[in-house]
Amino acid sequence: MTAFALAYSLHVLAALVWVGGMFFAWMILRPAAMAALEGPARLKLWVQVFQRFFVWVWVAVVLLPISGVGMIQLRFSGFETAPRYVQVMMGLYIVMLALFIRIQSLQLPDLRRAVEAQDWAAGASALGRIRRLVGINLLIGLALVAIAAARPGF
Repeated sequence: MTAFALAYSLHVLAALVWVGGMFFAWMILRPAAMAALEGPARLKLWVQVFQRFFVWVWVAVVLLPISGVGMIQLRFSGFETAPRYVQVMMGLYIVMLALFIRIQSLQLPDLRRAVEAQDWAAGASALGRIRRLVGINLLIGLALVAIAAARPGF
């Protein structure tokens, strides 16, 4: 396996974990939890889901720039010669990272506190804020995948 193939594989896998996880949570888990669980149990579930999923998002957040910079160096010999779509992808990654850090550092603690205090209204409000930001991040992530897919072989 070449260095580029390794970097590319790690990059795709990291993106798959992050974007695929958001797609699963938004499109599959959320509707199922709404149908099967009452409010308090649903909020407790989401605290546990985020706790586990965000570990994997942090892995992706670290791997994506490392593998991305590696591919840029191997394919384009640096940032200066990288095409515009690569620069767009880098910018969108930064936006996604900022939204994720906002969720992790601001909204998730609010959700945890509300669930611990059994303040279900506050928990529902915090979960709603998280859901909106995850939805935005999912749309950006899907756009990134589309940009990457439009450039086969990088």
